[in-house]
Amino acid sequence: MPAIAVLSDIHGNLPAMEAVVADAQARGCTHFANLGDILSGPLWPRETAAWLMERGWPTIAGNHERYLFEPQAPFAGPLDAFARSQCTPAQLGWIAALPVEMALPGAWCTHATPGNDEQMLLETILPDGRIVAADEAEIVARLGACRQDLLLHGHSHVPRQVTLADGRRIANPGSVGLPSHLASQPGTAKAQYLILEKGAVTLLATGYDHECAARRAEANGSPGWARMLRETPPR
Repeated sequence: MPAIAVLSDIHGNLPAMEAVVADAQARGCTHFANLGDILSGPLWPRETAAWLMERGWPTIAGNHERYLFEPQAPFAGPLDAFARSQCTPAQLGWIAALPVEMALPGAWCTHATPGNDEQMLLETILPDGRIVAADEAEIVARLGACRQDLLLHGHSHVPRQVTLADGRRIANPGSVGLPSHLASQPGTAKAQYLILEKGAVTLLATGYDHECAARRAEANGSPGWARMLRETPPR
């Protein structure tokens, strides 16, 4: 079984994605997979789509792929509209055809909680807005009928591995393109991903030119993203 580099939550951050691929290849990876939230953001949506379409990685859609086509969805926003406006018809067709779940050798993949692309699986948002690790009862309830031995997912931008009492494992690679989006600890400017090899999961992060991405966000009218790209203090 080849080692597979699994990326999630790229959010149009092309230099971060390129850095992750280079780092993974240096570690011997020749196979890649993508867990969604691919383009939305004030960065390089069209260029990121073109790069990925050329390579044909196994890819699933996240909630922000859905928002490209559902602008009235409760959590859709102007940066989803920006990404859609930048994409070609062929790129939008590619996004529209993506599945919401997929199998990899030894793992099942979904963007967030199985059956719900907006619900965090391993984290819980408290009434005061703080984000904490979910307890096992919460995780088991969110999994519902999903009985996979290893589930890979993204969405929360928080890299984490959990093993449940019944032996099921869950892993989140974190975010390639916006790792500090929901930081509950000091943020990082490093692009995050994981490697799946012979059933083992290794969480990794690599540096990239995050200042270039921050300047791009500022040029496209998103100073908040620029701050997060440069590193974010705890929420």
